[in-house]
Amino acid sequence: MKQQERRQQSFQSLLEATKELIREKSCQAITMQDIMERSGMSKGAIFHYVGSKDEIFALVLQERLEETNARFNAAVDPSNSRFDGPMLRLAERFASFGNPEDVTNKVLSYLLGKEDQPIVAAALKRYYESSYHYSKEWITTGQRHGVIPSSVNAEEVADMFMILSLGLRVRASIPGVSGAFDAERFTALVADILQAR
Repeated sequence: MKQQERRQQSFQSLLEATKELIREKSCQAITMQDIMERSGMSKGAIFHYVGSKDEIFALVLQERLEETNARFNAAVDPSNSRFDGPMLRLAERFASFGNPEDVTNKVLSYLLGKEDQPIVAAALKRYYESSYHYSKEWITTGQRHGVIPSSVNAEEVADMFMILSLGLRVRASIPGVSGAFDAERFTALVADILQAR
């Protein structure tokens, strides 16, 4: 195995161990020692990739976003003028927005409580900018394939999607709270806006 492959495998093991711990404990309760024990990596090996536990959490958020983008792009069929496949890939991820047990919702809620720390603030900003960029890219991809009208303002709609999705995710972190506008309604709204002619 090449060094780059081993490095990627170690990095992936670190993320998987962290996600397992988040499912079991709160983000606040997880220690670097927990992550070291679960991943089988030394502190020095972990700090080769990140500088803190919070940076690992931020990478968990980013990983989900990049995975969603890859799934979307894999579903785009240049020979097909339908948007069902790519939209379904996004809808699968949208379903997690209202789930209080979703790892990324837990991480987002935790990091938002630490936004006054410069490293966390920078990670949240990167996450927001990446999310917005991908959202806009998904819309423009649909427009290039003729399945989303060119009249849809990709920047405005991507921003609106960001606001709504973040609202759903934050609400999911408030115990005992739900609402009529859920992830399913969010998905339906997205489809309606993007396919309106």
